[in-house]
Amino acid sequence: MTRPHEPTVPQNSARHDAALHDPRATEAFAPQHAALDTLAPLELVRTFVDDQLTAVQAVQAAAEHLTRAVEAALPRLERGGRLIYAGAGTSGRLGVLDATELTPTFSWPPERAVPLIAGGEAAIRTAVEGAEDRAELGEQDVRACRAGPDDVLIGVAASGTTPYVLGAVRQARAQGALTVGLANNPGTPLLSAVDCPVLLDTGAEVVSGSTRLKAGTAQKIALNTLSSALMVRLGKVYGNLMVDVKATNLKLEARALRLVRHATGADEHAARNALTASQWNVKVAVVMLKLGLSAPEAALRLDAANGHARAALGKI
Repeated sequence: MTRPHEPTVPQNSARHDAALHDPRATEAFAPQHAALDTLAPLELVRTFVDDQLTAVQAVQAAAEHLTRAVEAALPRLERGGRLIYAGAGTSGRLGVLDATELTPTFSWPPERAVPLIAGGEAAIRTAVEGAEDRAELGEQDVRACRAGPDDVLIGVAASGTTPYVLGAVRQARAQGALTVGLANNPGTPLLSAVDCPVLLDTGAEVVSGSTRLKAGTAQKIALNTLSSALMVRLGKVYGNLMVDVKATNLKLEARALRLVRHATGADEHAARNALTASQWNVKVAVVMLKLGLSAPEAALRLDAANGHARAALGKI
């Protein structure tokens, strides 16, 4: 007979132990945070902030693998390929964010940044239960977007085991696309299923299993790094200036004006005139002012240099 107040041992102790000891580090219990709910506000905030440093360290450790992904993806994008993102939950939303921000930041055509998220657009704001558990949905989404040999699919899954992402990767490879995988657990199926595996080993979370914390931060840094490095190599910056920014509001118009003045040394009047003549294309305005060309002439020179401002200016 079980004594009062004594914990009951499950009949199937092996199954109980397996449930307690998930091999994925992102699902582990961090003993150093066992008293999290007793911390004073300042200590609580510092705990969360300090734990984020692990995310930076994880991406630093993955730098060589990210570099391989950049090098493999670049020629496909130069041929006109697309960046396709596949994820579920937080990972999927981070993919949507990265894809969305490429257009205003680098004038990357929106049709060439395709975010796929388990459960569709509704899952951006609302959890769509069960969608991530179906590999066939990932396969269907990749078929629907017609991924091909010039495309790059980036599969993102903290666990490294998400069926939706694995299905998307499998289908993308079958259709000839390059596949990149970001996962926060070593030895997981996603990392073995892709052409370019990137391990972001962030370990256990402060709040057990909540991969929206440092695992998500590491994914965000890695995605920022991967896509931004590709944009730089594709000529979307001049020096470190955002010369392909889309000036779609007053803030961005002011930024465009500052960029042109900084790059050329022109006064505000000349910079604004060049931007107006180039329909607020910063890159064209810079080439106009530095070489004394008209807007059409500057645009042709950039086209001949495949959009690289430094090459168009003869400063390779």
